[in-house]
Formats: sequence, structure tokens, C-alpha cells
Amino acid sequence: MCSKLGSVIPLLLLLALSVSATADYVRPPPRKTLNFPWSPKPSSYPQQVHISLAGAKHMRITYVTSSKNSPSIVEYGTSPNNYTSTAQGKHTSYSYLLYASGNIHHTVIGPLADNTSYFYRCGGEGPEFQFKTPPSRFPITFAVAGDLGQTGWTKSTLDHIDQCKYDVHLLPGDLSYADYMQRRWDTFGELVQPLASSRPWMVTQGNHEKESIPFLKDSFVSYNSRWKMPYEESLSDSNLYYSFDVAGVHAVMLGSYTDYDENSDQYRWLKADLSKVDRAMTPWIIVLFHVPWYNSNEAHQGEGDDMMASIEPLLYAAGVDIAFAGHVHAYERTKRVFNGRSNRCGPVHITIGDGGNREGLAQKYKKPQPEWSVFREASFGHGELRIVNSTDAFWSWHRNDDDEPVRSDQVWLNSLMGSGCRAEKNHEMRKILMEP
Repeated sequence: MCSKLGSVIPLLLLLALSVSATADYVRPPPRKTLNFPWSPKPSSYPQQVHISLAGAKHMRITYVTSSKNSPSIVEYGTSPNNYTSTAQGKHTSYSYLLYASGNIHHTVIGPLADNTSYFYRCGGEGPEFQFKTPPSRFPITFAVAGDLGQTGWTKSTLDHIDQCKYDVHLLPGDLSYADYMQRRWDTFGELVQPLASSRPWMVTQGNHEKESIPFLKDSFVSYNSRWKMPYEESLSDSNLYYSFDVAGVHAVMLGSYTDYDENSDQYRWLKADLSKVDRAMTPWIIVLFHVPWYNSNEAHQGEGDDMMASIEPLLYAAGVDIAFAGHVHAYERTKRVFNGRSNRCGPVHITIGDGGNREGLAQKYKKPQPEWSVFREASFGHGELRIVNSTDAFWSWHRNDDDEPVRSDQVWLNSLMGSGCRAEKNHEMRKILMEP
């Protein structure tokens, strides 16, 4: 299922093949929610292990124990069962009505070498895990899948991602679909552990992470407790939006469900963050948020309009290359676009909220297809973004029911770094990004 780079296929041929594939495609039936039988383990046994980038050359290891006395330590080294370093972290926990979480441990390890395999153990016991750090330079491959949930299609998506040699997983919101049933956060952690313990998962929140109860529970308590991202490392004051750099890519994770108007903390942070990007060091900028701005599906029409009105000028001024979103349970790719129209200096927008959720596919599209929409299809699947160098990247989207090497959509993309767009927008960039 992993993308293999070959010769560049002419764009017209790709579009013709895509249209043909869409016309002949029969959507698969839904699959049931997965069942997780109870499997008793010692209270100090580390569970739900996942990792995330935590600043330059560091990794955050997150795991859960039932015991309140287990230490938040991670032992690690570059060879099996030979741990040459130990890091001490912190733990948190939360209660939610009648539910009480275990201890959720967050331990940052490093500094780590680039493109290197590490072996590690959590809490001083339990199984040994292994991860590989991302490379320091191109090429780098991202797996992208949103709106995962815990169904048979989720399992298929994860199995297909596991076949790809990727470096970082990007998830634009809606992780567990726990929806107030907190035990579902635990089962989601179990489900994704094989992948999330071996490659960093960088996530942002969706509407299914809110879980607020008026006068009783604030929003995102479960999400923020379990999925701590490098917001402090990127000078953000909220786990709901942050950024990170990896191998020549500046990735920005935004919050669709926290304030984003021009007077908001998120807006001020984003403007400062984008203004500091050195395109000589990080020639690609990608952005993720949950609610799509360019969406020709009937589902969730207009829900991203307010955020787009506030934030889109910042992304355009900074020369963002690609924007990923979820929420709509289907796939769609646009041309480069800005202010509602095709624009060679705007980002490509990709909706990929089709990871396998229990709510099913969003099968109705608006007609006629907007001029900015290139490819759209209501199927479960995942995407792969292989950034080859400072100017070229290969994007492919894979249906779950297609076997390798079939891809339903694919395209070569050029970064805006060498397009001339940045030179054209220099004055605009100074005005929008640098003014108070």
C-alpha cells in the first residue's frame, strides 16, 4: 500500500484515470464497531503506548497504568534490551462522572539521533517497544488519516498504513469517537498502540473530542490529558494548537473548536509562528485543522467559513503549501486556492476525514463540481505525502479495499518556495504577518 515513486505521469492522464475509477467504483458496506475483550494485566503494566515529537531531537512517550504508584520513567537505547539512558517524566489523571482514568504518564526522552531506531521500556517493566526517529533532511513521508474511530474500516486503514514506510502520522481530528464513554478512549489507545508506539503521531482535536457537559465538565479534558502535543515547545499556551519542524517541513496544527478570530490567542500565536518560519531551512509549510474550508460535499457545508475568514489570509501570506482537514467523511482534493477561487499561490486543500469512523461515509456531493475541486470520492482510506526535496512532493490517496499498488488519486506537487509567489507577496507578508 505504500507509495512507490516512478516516472511522472502526465496530469491529464491521471485525471482521466481518476474520473474513470470514480465512475466504476462501488462503495463498500459499513463495518461494525470493534469488540475489545477484557484482558486483565498487572496494575503497573504500561498500556496504550504512543509517541509524539517534543521539540528538536526529543520524543514524548505516553502510556497509562492502572497503578497510581508506577513511576513515570522510560529507559531507552539503540539496541534491544540494552538501555543506556533513563528519563523521568510526570503523570496526570482525570475523572469523568463515574469514570476514573489510570495514571497517564508523559515522559520526554532525548536528545536523540536522527533516522535512528531506539528500543524502550516504560515504567520499568512490561514489553520492549521500538521506534524510529524521523530523518533530518528530505525525503520524508507522512501518513495522513483523520476521523478514525474504532470500526472494522479503522482496522483496515491502520493495517494499510502499517504497510507503508512512513516517518510521521498526521491526524486532523476525531480520534477515538469515545463521545463521553471514557472506556472508549482506553480501547482506542489499545487499538492504535502497535502503530503509535513505533512512529510519532501528531494530532489535533475534532468535534468528537469536545465531550463538554455544561456546569460539570470543560471541553477536551480527556483529549488534553491523553494526547499531549508539543504546544509548550512551540510557544503556544494551548494543547489545541501548536507547530513542529521535521526534516525541512514546518507543520502547524490548528484548533477548529477554540477561538480563532483576530483578537484570539490562537490567531496571535499563529501570526507569530508563521512570521518566524525560515523557508531556507523549512521550504515546506503544511497546516492541519478539523473542519474543511473548501468542501463540495453536502455534509458540514459552511461550518469552516468563519475560521477561513479569519485565518486564510495568514496562510496565504505565509505561502502555506498544503492544508489537511477531516470532519467530512469522504475524500476531496482541490487545486491551489484562495478566497474561494483557484489561485496558483494558495494552498492545496485536502479533506481526508475518511479513516473509518462509525458514522459512515458522506456520499452526497454538490453539483456541479466547483472549478477548484479536482477529485472527490466517498470512500474510507488514508493518504501518503512523500516530500522528496525542497520543491517536489508526491501525494497519493488509497482506498481501503484497493490492494497495492492501486491508488485512487495521486499527484505531484511543487512547493511555493520556488514558484515566485513569495516574491510577489513580500509586501503583503510584511503587512499581515509582521504588524501587531
